[in-house]
Formats: sequence, structure tokens, C-alpha cells
Amino acid sequence: MITNTELEYKGNLYPNHIIDFKQDVDKFYFTTENEVVLQITVLRNSALRFRYATENVFEPDFSYAISEDASRGYSSLEVDETATEYLIRTSKLKVLIDKKSLRVQISDLEGSIINEDEIGFHWEENYEYGGNIVKMSKITQNGESFFGMGDKATHSNLKGKQVSNWCMDQYAYVKDLDPLYKAVPFFTGLHNNMAYGIFFDNTFRTYFDFAHEKRHVTSFWADGGEMNFYFFYGPEMSKVIKAYTNLTGTPELPPMWAMGYHQSKWSYFPESNVKALARKFRRLKIPCDALYLDIDYMDGFRCFTWDKKKFPDPKRMMAELNEVGFKTVVMIDPGIKIDKDYWVYQEAMEKGYFCKRGDGPYMKGKVWPGECHFPDFTNPEVREWWAELYKEFMSELGVHAVWNDMNEPAVMEVPTKTAPLDTRHNFDGHPCTHRKAHNVYGMQMVRATYEGIKKHVYPKRPFVITRAAYAGTQRYSSTWTGDNVATWEHLWLANVQVQRMCMSGMSFVGSDIGGFAEQPNGELFARWIQLGVFHPFCRVHSSGDHGDQEPWSFDSDVTDIVRKFIELRYQLLPYLYTMFWKYSKYGDPMVKPLVYFDQEDPQTHFRTDEFIFGDHILVCPVQEPNAQGRRMYIPRGNWYNYWDDSLVVGGKEQWVDADIDITPLFVLEGAIIPKFPVQQYVGELVIKQLDLDVYYKLGIENSTVYEDDQDGYDYNKGNYSLRNFKLNGKAQSLAIQQFKDGAFLTSYNSLRLNLHGLPFTIKSVEVDNEVVPLKQVKPNGNNVIVVSKDFTQVLIKGK
Repeated sequence: MITNTELEYKGNLYPNHIIDFKQDVDKFYFTTENEVVLQITVLRNSALRFRYATENVFEPDFSYAISEDASRGYSSLEVDETATEYLIRTSKLKVLIDKKSLRVQISDLEGSIINEDEIGFHWEENYEYGGNIVKMSKITQNGESFFGMGDKATHSNLKGKQVSNWCMDQYAYVKDLDPLYKAVPFFTGLHNNMAYGIFFDNTFRTYFDFAHEKRHVTSFWADGGEMNFYFFYGPEMSKVIKAYTNLTGTPELPPMWAMGYHQSKWSYFPESNVKALARKFRRLKIPCDALYLDIDYMDGFRCFTWDKKKFPDPKRMMAELNEVGFKTVVMIDPGIKIDKDYWVYQEAMEKGYFCKRGDGPYMKGKVWPGECHFPDFTNPEVREWWAELYKEFMSELGVHAVWNDMNEPAVMEVPTKTAPLDTRHNFDGHPCTHRKAHNVYGMQMVRATYEGIKKHVYPKRPFVITRAAYAGTQRYSSTWTGDNVATWEHLWLANVQVQRMCMSGMSFVGSDIGGFAEQPNGELFARWIQLGVFHPFCRVHSSGDHGDQEPWSFDSDVTDIVRKFIELRYQLLPYLYTMFWKYSKYGDPMVKPLVYFDQEDPQTHFRTDEFIFGDHILVCPVQEPNAQGRRMYIPRGNWYNYWDDSLVVGGKEQWVDADIDITPLFVLEGAIIPKFPVQQYVGELVIKQLDLDVYYKLGIENSTVYEDDQDGYDYNKGNYSLRNFKLNGKAQSLAIQQFKDGAFLTSYNSLRLNLHGLPFTIKSVEVDNEVVPLKQVKPNGNNVIVVSKDFTQVLIKGK
């Protein structure tokens, strides 16, 4: 007898009508006749979680992305039922669930629709691998724009785009190539001045269509796993980004030296070349805090080893570099060379820590050392073992920081560029294949690295860098945008990618300044430096295949320009450090696209070039050759040109002069910008006086300066200094109030107020209600006043 056993192809499947409803405190369960279950969890008044199960079964509730410190709680919660729908109401949102179709509509309390299902949840059985391909379709609202999604090499507004998330090694990628190195399935939607966010927490390969295939439909889907997403409502974009960042976590403060200028190359060796590099930085007086050693420092590219011919005494070398202010950063890759005489390989084999294929043999792939096995970093035992491997590097030899590369994982000479999909992983006790674990592999590697570095540099703070990442990786590591190219197009891409990453919860980010592949000319390098010094992570890195890329590698004019802007970064370190504190504490993006700064202005929704550095500095890099300036959009408000103090009224596009030694910079009126003197490295100087650049405003503006010991953990015990300034400008006076918190004693006792844009001549100065003789506060023709750092109020009156 012949039997037809071919599986019936069912295509897309949909929930039907609801037959059961129940509530368990903050969780609501809706079950349909065909055994689809929708679980809605109210996390906060404006944050919800949606999970969909088929066949009445949810997957184990486990996530690498969610922070243990994510806040929960709401002020009110009600549920009602009508003949056609269920209604969940918080103090911010109304959620309607249709009884016939399980479709969802979310609105504010006034009934304005924020987000609503089109088809809504549907799925397709995956006969090749098992499980489901899970899908969600939403209605695209009129005029809706989309932002975020991590590291995408495309326009910052994703309207009309389709992208995917699958961590991929993409050497010398081009504009619009997708996917890249990171998987961050989070976007922000904006329409009718209402912002919301959706985080699709699914580690399989995911896809997003932002009204690309159909103009009125936005959809997202995954190759497997569960339809599990979080919804955040603003209506301000800032609240959406902060809510997502709170959910997935923020990093602790890094050491301040990690925010300095860093120099890298593939590769600096032997020791004599590294020492010569350090000497030249100091001789030319170009500030620099860290030098990087790429894979060539290793013995045959074996991780946790040294080539003793190139580096006969690494401990001595790094100590000597440290004496003149250079920290040493080394690379560690995931691929462990198959070599029975290699101690790391031996340990991992003995303990069974390498990934295996579906039928039992170890997963094997070719990387720099040759054939390698790969540790399963989703196994907590492996992470603990990996963390301890750093002990000698950090505690005994004196390495300062570690850079994890190739951790997508990248595998050479295979079409997929990565591990086979049948590779097995522990997934913290939830065994799976590489289809599910691929996007978190790099994240879990750098998590293990972070835990090892933190333990073995204590009481100092760790600094770690990763190329691959999944949502939440920011808790462990900084990152960069991967193997870019020395072209003007990539200068534009670096600007857009960093803005997008900051909008995706990962603010400690930068690019390979000057381009990794190929060789920039002097003009491109100078313009890239002018952008890179305003990125949270500031590093020059190049392949070394096409020429040198140090600050002095071009003509003396370029060297002078590069020095000028690196010095500016070092002057702004207290401002940058305060930015990082706000990011760490509150989830504020360190770099803000104009749409984040002013979402009410539709002109900002499609701007890619301009951005806000911190809270008060507007930057617009020059991104074309032979430019004497550029047209740029200055957002609404009044802005001071940083270079000449001229006041510009925003809300329009205008021409700005910017020859090769200038990049357009503007400071928001009312801002108070802290500055250090120029140092060759962080900690070189004892700061004797803190400069505050004060920009007059007719009205009120608030500014903040955060300080601590620049390393270590005493700041967690209250040993920090937080200065909150309130500036209040009037026609004939300027008042500055200071509200101070924290027990940290700064090295300086005075503040120098550099007053910009005063509309009057100074007649008198009062400090804490006492008139101070003008000679004592030292005003001069440049409107500079020196006061005690502990003042409560400075009142400057005009004639």
C-alpha cells in the first residue's frame, strides 16, 4: 500500500475568536478557539509586553536582553468587557483587544490612535526546522516615520526601508548593505507628534518592513521563536528611548581615559614600533590615552598568548607606556586554534566547552589562527572559565582593556560567513541551535570578557569593546561600526550609524576614524577627526594595508587641524563625562539626532547630518571634499556659533562657513559648558580651576556638571560632585544659581566663568548676596569672572 505522508502546507495561520479571558494581577490572558494565547503584561503606565503562543503553550520566559534593574510599576489599571472587545486602561494608555480576531489597538486616553494591528499576529509552520515563523503586521499611520534599529548603514529615517537582524562580518560594507554586525530589533515610530517604541525580543533572524512592501503596513517577523515584543509610549521620543534603555540596561561609568583619543592599527608591532608611536604622540603634543594591539601581538594568533619575538617583555613594555600616560588595549577573538599543545585549547577540550554540531562533532571553522573551535559563551560555566582566562593579562601583565572582535561569530571561507545553523548551544539551560543563539553569541562573549576584566582590574573600572552585539549589550561593552572604508560616503555613514546606535540604547559607540579599509587623503582624515571627536568612543583604526593613518601621516597642516580637534575633545572631557553619567543613570542618548531634540518640527524628521552632542552643543560635520562651508539646518532656538560667538536664530537651513580647519559648531543659548585645560592624557594635570563657558540667554536654562575620581567605584558611595546650574538672564542682569550634591572634593577651588554674548557691560557682581569688588572677581574685557567653586548664586548686573 502506498501512503501519502507529505505534510500539508498551510501557509499563514491566524488567531480566531476569543473564548477565554483571565487576569493575574498585571498579566492578562486571552485564549482563542484555535489555541492562540495572547499575554499582555503591564510593566509601567506607558510600557506593555505582548506575548503570543500557539497550541496553547508559551516558551520558557528567558531573555538575555532584559536588565535585572529594569523598573516596574504602575499607578492605575482597569479592565472592561463589551460585546465586541476587551479594554485595558492604565493612567496613560487604552488597549483594545478585538474578540473576533485578537487584533490590538493602542491609543492615548483621549482616543488618539498610537499603534494598531493590521493583520496583527499570524504565523507559519516551519516544516524544515520545526516551530513557527512568527509575524506581526501593523497599520502605518499617516506621515509616520521610523528610527532606530541599531547599526544600519542607511538613512536615519527608515520609512520605506526593509532591514534584517543577523550579526554578520561585512568587510568594507557599502551604503544600504544589510545586515551588519549588530542585531538590535528596536524601533521608534513617530506620527502626529506622538512617539512610541517596539522592541521585538527575539534572537532568531528578524526582519522589519517599514511601509516598504505596502505603503500602509509596517511589519516584523522572525524565523523562529516567539512573537514577544515590548511597547513603549512617550509621547515624547525621549521617554520612549529612555524606557527602552531602562529595560535593556545601561553601563556603569567607564574610566575617563576610555573617553580620550585612542590610536589603533592592524597591527602595531614589534615593541620598538609601539614605543616609537608613543614617543611621537608626546613629542608632537597630540593628546592620546590608549594604544591598541591587534592580533599580531599573539603567538600564531592564539588568544591569551604573546609573540615573544615581537614583545619579549609585555609587562615591562605596558608599564613603561603607562608611565607616560598610555593605556594598552589588546584584542581577543572567539576562535581557539585547534592545537593539542595550546593550553587554552586543552582546557576547553577537557571541560567540553566548545560548541558541537547537531550530530556530535565539534563545530570547526577557519579564522586567523587556522582551523578553530569556538567556546559556547551561552553556557554560564564557559563564561566563568573565559572570565578567569583574563587574570594573567589584567592582574599580572598590566593590560588595561580588551577588544573583542570577530565575535558574530565570523568564520572564513564559508558562504554564510558564520557557524553552521545546526551548531548546538546551551543558551543558559535552554538548549538550542545556532539559529537562535547566533545573534547573542558576541554579546555573551563580551559579557564573559566584561566580568573577567571587571574582576581582575578591580578596584579600577573595566573598559571593553565589542564588534557584535544584541540588544542589551550596552550593559557590558562599548562598540564601533565595524570594517568601514576610507570614503566620503563612509564619513556620512559613520555619522548616521552613531546617531542610530545612540537611539537604540547603545551610546558608547564610534567608528574607525579615517576608514578601516583603503586610505584617506589628508582632507578626508581631517574631516573625519572633526566628526569623531564628537562621538562617545573616539578611535582611529585602519587595516594597515593601504598606508599609515596616524595624526601626522599627512601634511603638517592636517596634523595641526587634527591636534586642534583632539585638544578640543580633551577640553570638553568634563562635558562628555557628564553626558555619560546622564546616559548611565537616566538612559539619555549621548548623541541626539535633531528629531530627538525637537520632534515637533517636521524639518527634523529627515535630517541625517546635524546632531546634538550632549544637551547643548550642535554639530554638523562637513562631509564633502573641497568644501569652504555647507548648508545645514539649525533647529529652533537661539544658538551661538562656537568659533566667533555670533548668535544665530534657528528653525531654518542656512549657509555656514567652514574651511578645512573648522567644523560647524553651535552652543544653545543659556548653556554652561565645563572645560578642562588641554592635557596629553587623562590625569596628566591636576585641575587647578574649572572653566565654565556661560552663554547668555534672555530666560532660563539648566546645565549640569558631574565629577568624581574618574575611575574606581567610590562614586557609588556618594563620593561624587554634581553641580546643577540654573541660568536666568534678563535685559540688564545674569543670575547663575548652583545646587550641589555629593561628597567628592575636587582638586580645584575656583570656577572661571567665561561669559559669552552679554548684552550689557558689567557694572557689579554679587556672590551669595554680597557685592564683590570687581578686582576680586577679576573681570576683564573678555567678560571673565573667577568665583569660589562653592557659590550658591552669582548675580551679574549691567550698566
